[in-house]
Amino acid sequence: MSEKELVRQRAFGAVLQRAVFSWQVGLTVVVTLLLIVLQPAPVEFWQWWFWLIGGGVTAGLFIASNLADPQAAQEAIAKEFERKFNLSQIKSPVSRQHLQSALEYRHNMLELVKHAKGALRVDLLQTVDAIDNQISGMYDLAQKIDAFQSNELAERDRKRVGDQLDNTRIRMEREQDPEVRRDLERLVFQLEQQLANLEAVANGMKRAEIQLETTLATLATVYAQMANLGTKEVDSGKSQRLRDEIESEVLNLQDTIDAMTEVQRQTLRR
Repeated sequence: MSEKELVRQRAFGAVLQRAVFSWQVGLTVVVTLLLIVLQPAPVEFWQWWFWLIGGGVTAGLFIASNLADPQAAQEAIAKEFERKFNLSQIKSPVSRQHLQSALEYRHNMLELVKHAKGALRVDLLQTVDAIDNQISGMYDLAQKIDAFQSNELAERDRKRVGDQLDNTRIRMEREQDPEVRRDLERLVFQLEQQLANLEAVANGMKRAEIQLETTLATLATVYAQMANLGTKEVDSGKSQRLRDEIESEVLNLQDTIDAMTEVQRQTLRR
């Protein structure tokens, strides 16, 4: 089962639970019990359990109407989606703020969906589904940034190895003994490789932070374009281009995440 299907399944359960434990159902149960006790047979043919059937049917119809309400379902899905992202676990204040803004844009997009009807509503919901992938990618990237920022050893090593490399090069230039010079050359090569790897870590961090900011800017643009789609007619070509832009940004996010993962893997190997 995909992640989206799990979210929808949990949302369905939330809507069902809310309907079952609603005050309307509770009132129906109370009234039914009172009628069974006070008026078990108001007319000659009436049986007390008729009230039970009537109460059950009333409660069932109310629950069914809630389950069939697209607005209730959409709100439940939105809450379940946002529950996946525990922003308190994101240590970077910048990343956390970007994610908070992204979720606010999504919330505003769903407000646009509420006021849309027909084909426009379907179109906007498809766009929000694409946005969900974007926000999931942002959250994954924020976690990667946290992992890199918490690696203080890598930052200290970058400075230390840089200084050691400079000093070793100076020693190598001054060394007269051929064998010692060869040893220093090997050391320089190893230090260069280590420094290149550490620089890749630092550059990966910069790239990730820029990508996170770029994705948020894309979300802001998408929201503005969604607001300008209109309420009567749907420009299917424009909407498709909008979703293509989102999909392209999702791929960029994944590329950045993959690159950071590879750099991290290489760091552990060296």
